[in-house]
Amino acid sequence: MQIITDKKFDKRFKKQSAKIKKEFEKRMEIFIEDFNHPILKTHKLSGGNLKGLWSFNLSGDIRVVFDRSQKEVIILIDIGSHSELYS
Repeated sequence: MQIITDKKFDKRFKKQSAKIKKEFEKRMEIFIEDFNHPILKTHKLSGGNLKGLWSFNLSGDIRVVFDRSQKEVIILIDIGSHSELYS
């Protein structure tokens, strides 16, 4: 599986705290092994402009939005709090 990042993701990731960046690394290891692992709470988004994309929990209120519509390619679209991403 190939994982690539969108420019928006890159820009918002740079603004995250060191704690969030470290947790991202841990969760990505889990994600690569099993993107449906229960700790990630992976789910398909069903409303708004993110409909059809997927999300997983990073920590507390922080989510990672991704696109898995292409076979063997995951595109990380965005990262942020629930309110930043879904409002």
